[in-house]
Amino acid sequence: MRRHRARSLGLGPRLLTAIIAVILVAATTAGVVASLLGPMIFHHHMLQTNGSPEVILHAERAFSASSTISLGLALLAALVTSILVSAFLTRRISSALHRVQTAAGEIAAGSYTARVPAVGMGTEFDELAQDFNTMAEDLARIETTRTQMLSDLAHEMRTPVATLHGYLDAIAEGVKPADETTVQILKDQAHRLGRLAADISLVTAAEEGRLSIHLRRLEIGEIVATAVSQAEDRYRSKDVTLTVEAPAPALGARIRADPDRLGQVLTNLLDNALRHTPAGGSVRISVTLRAGAVRLEVTDTGEGVAAEHVPHLFERFYRGDTARDRAHGGSGIGLAIARSITQSHGGTIHAWSAGPGTGSTFTITLPITD
Repeated sequence: MRRHRARSLGLGPRLLTAIIAVILVAATTAGVVASLLGPMIFHHHMLQTNGSPEVILHAERAFSASSTISLGLALLAALVTSILVSAFLTRRISSALHRVQTAAGEIAAGSYTARVPAVGMGTEFDELAQDFNTMAEDLARIETTRTQMLSDLAHEMRTPVATLHGYLDAIAEGVKPADETTVQILKDQAHRLGRLAADISLVTAAEEGRLSIHLRRLEIGEIVATAVSQAEDRYRSKDVTLTVEAPAPALGARIRADPDRLGQVLTNLLDNALRHTPAGGSVRISVTLRAGAVRLEVTDTGEGVAAEHVPHLFERFYRGDTARDRAHGGSGIGLAIARSITQSHGGTIHAWSAGPGTGSTFTITLPITD
């Protein structure tokens, strides 16, 4: 059952009432103090004039009447002007807060284009408006990313799901036998769906800061050696040469990292390079030291990437002419995972290519520990 709350006064009327109450208390206090101290002080000064009692009495009555009238009129004028000024300020404050309330209601309803303009009511109000607009922009960006991700995910899943349905229907109707080749195709598509789900879970956890990372001091050479040993067989089977160029001081550079997570980044880069490098090509890993940081580069002689696609390579599911082509079998978010993990280690990752047919270079930069 829906409960209806009693409608109470808004902030504007309450604030104006409070200000009027303060003004009335101040006026009353001023009147009482003036009525008590004024005659006493005036009487003391009149006694010092050595005038007759009748003159002193007349002067005191004249002073009392004139001071009462003038003080009353002054307090009344002050009260009226104070109420007018207070009403103006209260209206401005209420109007500013109403804008925030209206914009918040629009955002709650799903309209993330609502913004609050600066109202010129002081630093606090301007900062409130700025923070609110920043929040609205973040929510709009998150909503856009969520919508795009769901669309891309549905598109990514369509092919393996359609393949599974097609083969299962063919087997059920007796059109295609459930031989070893068919079963392997079904397994590959199921594996593709499972890998996609795992990759989405991983990159989401990394971007939201929920990825478990166990940092320890280690040498960058450990990461490189492990990744190379795991990739050698795949490179050999595709006839792609994998080499490492790094001086001993660079390989001995110590960093604080999770060896499994950082190893996953390098493995993703090596797998990406292998997918886009034809047989007979080569992939080179180079490690160098640069001003308190260690730089690790993975350079291939493969297909390369057009200039307009390079800035988007680390976005989820981004597809270009050669960037993350679905035909290569990637899940479409391996580079997004690499970026998230690298950033969680305090590092950066960048891509560069001179264009199609010129190969690509991916660079990871990590801070060195003492």
